[in-house]
Amino acid sequence: MITAFTGDTVVYPHTHYKMNLGATIKVNKFGVGIIFTAVVMVAVIYRYGSSTNLERSASSMVSLRDLLSAAIDSAQRGGKIVYAIREAVSLHEKSKGKTKEGANDPVTDGDIQSHLTMYYSLKKAFPSLEIISEEHSVSVDTSKIPPASTHNLEVISVITDDIVVPAQDIQVWIDPLDATQEYTENLREYVTTMVCVAVKGHATIGVIHKPFSKFTAWGWAGKGVSPQLQASVSQGGPKDEIAHIIVSRSHAGEVESVAKAAFGDKTQVIHAGGAGYKTLAVIQGDADAYVHVTLIKKWDLCAGNAVLNALHGNMTTLSGQSIDYSSNERKKIEGRVGHAAWPQILFTKTTRPQKEYL
Repeated sequence: MITAFTGDTVVYPHTHYKMNLGATIKVNKFGVGIIFTAVVMVAVIYRYGSSTNLERSASSMVSLRDLLSAAIDSAQRGGKIVYAIREAVSLHEKSKGKTKEGANDPVTDGDIQSHLTMYYSLKKAFPSLEIISEEHSVSVDTSKIPPASTHNLEVISVITDDIVVPAQDIQVWIDPLDATQEYTENLREYVTTMVCVAVKGHATIGVIHKPFSKFTAWGWAGKGVSPQLQASVSQGGPKDEIAHIIVSRSHAGEVESVAKAAFGDKTQVIHAGGAGYKTLAVIQGDADAYVHVTLIKKWDLCAGNAVLNALHGNMTTLSGQSIDYSSNERKKIEGRVGHAAWPQILFTKTTRPQKEYL
């Protein structure tokens, strides 16, 4: 966009130069802007191939702080549904079949409706993420499910800096209703909803929500934990010289004999429901270790594993192997899994958080 007029000066913005051209050329600033924009667009299209690829590249990067906020919102929303259905006594319980140990494996409307809300709220907030749930979606209208909120004031106050990672490195594991058997028996204290964010297979962010007490625990490995959880951990501690081992009430298997063989006949074995509940019991000092010796699924473990990681502990198989939460790994774990609260317990690799951290 160049305009010529009579004279002997070439005019550039803010500068004049004498040249023997027999005419004067003035550079139109608007035209220069258009040319510059066009050059930039050509470079961008060359780099990304198309505007579609550009949008895809931008959406492939995920803020973990935003994802933590969304995970909290999702777990709490699922919890409200679980609570409402239990209060209405409209569970419509069915059976998925029997577990390997012969126990009933129930599913209720609480499981399904919580799944729909948790899964689609996260999927709408982060369309590019892989989300793995215990339950499967049914053909229903999900248009009324809003995206999970990516803004949480508590998270912002604790997590002062963010990490952004490629979506392809993330798997989100959700358990829309942990302890379904106990839910059907109205044993409400064991029930949780859980969300876990694994990055390259490592349990990184965990949310465990208790819908009937409205207690939400969350942790981000290397970053921090929820203030409510931190306060409850600070109050815990060993009660006596006896090992208090918490195990599943419905999948106990041979764990009691295994625990007593490791810790002695005076070992106190506590039976409880829900992997989320039992993991929190260890973290909060109500048990010294949680041991599981039968088949267990990764959506039962991932959130608790991440919270333990955030508290400088860990969760392993009883042979000391860490658990890989990559989607290409098996969703079930055959064999023994355990996590303990105190350093003197050698049954697993889990350690109690350091006091200076608390």
